[in-house]
Amino acid sequence: MELKHKNCASHQIVCCSLEENANTPISKETGCCSLDNDPENHVGHDHDHDHSNGSEGTFRMFLPSIISSVILAIALLFDNYFPQSWFSGWIRIVWYVVAYIPVGFPVLQEAFQSIRKGDIFSEFFLMGLATVGAFGIGQYAEGVTVMLFYAIGELFQMLAVKRAKSSIKSLLDQRPDSANVIEGFETISKKASDIVIGEIIQLKQGEKLALDGKLLSERATFNTAALTGESKPDTKQVGEAVLAGMINLNAVAQVEVTAIFSDSKLSRILEMVQEATAKKATTELFIRKFAKIYTPIVVFLAIGICLIPLLFVADYVFKEWLYKALIFLVISCPCALVISIPLGYFGGIGAASKNGILIKGSTFLDVLATIQVVIMDKTGTLTKGVFKVQKVVAVGISEADLVKYTAAIETKSTHPVGSAIIEYAKDSIKDTAVTEVKEIAGHGMKGLVDGKEILVGSAKLMKKFNISYDSEIDTIPFTIIVVAINEKYAGYFLIADEIKEDAKEAIQSLHKLNIKTILLSGDNQTIVSLVAKELNIDQAYGDLLPEDKVQKVSELKQQNLKLIFAGDGVNDAPVIALADVGIAMGALGSDATIETADVVIQNDQPTKIFTAINIGKKTKQIVWQNIGLAFSVKAIVLVMGAGGLATMWEAVFADVGVALLAILNAVRIQRMKF
Repeated sequence: MELKHKNCASHQIVCCSLEENANTPISKETGCCSLDNDPENHVGHDHDHDHSNGSEGTFRMFLPSIISSVILAIALLFDNYFPQSWFSGWIRIVWYVVAYIPVGFPVLQEAFQSIRKGDIFSEFFLMGLATVGAFGIGQYAEGVTVMLFYAIGELFQMLAVKRAKSSIKSLLDQRPDSANVIEGFETISKKASDIVIGEIIQLKQGEKLALDGKLLSERATFNTAALTGESKPDTKQVGEAVLAGMINLNAVAQVEVTAIFSDSKLSRILEMVQEATAKKATTELFIRKFAKIYTPIVVFLAIGICLIPLLFVADYVFKEWLYKALIFLVISCPCALVISIPLGYFGGIGAASKNGILIKGSTFLDVLATIQVVIMDKTGTLTKGVFKVQKVVAVGISEADLVKYTAAIETKSTHPVGSAIIEYAKDSIKDTAVTEVKEIAGHGMKGLVDGKEILVGSAKLMKKFNISYDSEIDTIPFTIIVVAINEKYAGYFLIADEIKEDAKEAIQSLHKLNIKTILLSGDNQTIVSLVAKELNIDQAYGDLLPEDKVQKVSELKQQNLKLIFAGDGVNDAPVIALADVGIAMGALGSDATIETADVVIQNDQPTKIFTAINIGKKTKQIVWQNIGLAFSVKAIVLVMGAGGLATMWEAVFADVGVALLAILNAVRIQRMKF
């Protein structure tokens, strides 16, 4: 079934459906999903919609319903209040047919296309059969009214979907197509996709950055709301990373490009947003399977309601029993379930996006609602990961040489502790030859600097190589980097990290939900215990290698506990993949961790872990409210319809009315504050 896109480019609408193929690209030129070449792509509840936007587009969407309403209203006036002698016979029939065509013809067309593709028992078929049948037994007004209400319900559903996507659409608007690049003594405009790593972008005040890069200017202040959901401006210093989508708020800034257009964090976020709708929640998948079985059953039941009484009822009147069967068909349409449930989940993803949280699919919303344990890494998750060298102790070597050799090795590391030592060393590492560097997982690094063998890492690294060191180091409750040169202890660096401002609030919020908190870290147990005590974390384990973290998480999973692991480092990727929900801290997190994670917190605030869980709980609550509402109302009216107690008007409420109520309930999550 084709998904039509009218006026997409001019109105910049994100036309991605609720059930699109995960590989469907977003067209940068149109801001739309490029589905036109694939006739199998279709919207979430198998509807073919014209996604026009803007006030003019909205009016055009409603125009067929308005025309149908006016013609129907005149007919009802002539029938019931101002009888006209000429309004009878074929004129009356044609009048109602004209009223039916604007809203009925598209549905009949869809029913025909669905049948051609083998999907006979679609809701289009149900609505077409019921309304054409109503015309067949002379119930013209009811036939038009049912189709009109159905069409209006579809339009409101389209508007609801558009609203649910608005926060995700804003991400598309943050990715500029071009940038001003400095070449020699002049600045030229280049397509963002043509800019290569190492080129320098000049960013004027108010301009959006097109690619990820490193700030060359002394400092610059950026609006990062589109990426992080944080309205507070973020001031960056020279050398700090800046991301595509950030808006320069002050003087002209220069940025050296560090990633090509397609590899920017914003580009990956957009790809993840597209893929998110393809990962269905268990509830959503069940309802879709249920609807495919349920719909043909009610069609055959309707046939039975019409024909079986012929065998048992003495005064059987075909027209009366056909009317009951048609009512039964209208009531049975599973629209409310099939529309509102995906919309509820999509609303949850949209609400999370608005709060700076990327949830990669509705299935994770369901799991977030059932979380019992939250496990967190320390550095970069609960602490800022911005380390500073507080003290340097050199043994048998000058402090300057200790700093030079250590910083030289750390240039090959991505750990924030290494960055602190490099920053402390400044220019002292120039003209040093660094070779044969090897990372020893969970311990540190080993390499040659100017021909000397350097070991840099934790005290565990010294023990691993049987190098004796000052025992006082084991009692210091801070991050300590110990150094050995040519297998001889040469001193240490004392480095302090800072706990994030909202870390304590995050733990308190999780405890209010009766969620257990656990801290796993590679840092020494003393400092891990101090952080856990300050934040009131339930359990804390330090001195862990990456495989130790995996083992701890595996042990908890064996207890059938639903758990989250939140981390940011590349070493956290295996545990994030193992957890029921893996959360990556997106601003500071490694690319591998962000790609592996199920949820990405774009502003690195630990309180967003609680927000994500809360959104999951609210989404699931709304979905089950809709399921309960749809099933209960349909069950009541189905029984009434089978017994002849319900008219077509009750049938309309049971179908379109319940669908509208469910849709309105589903979009409530967009208005909630988390």
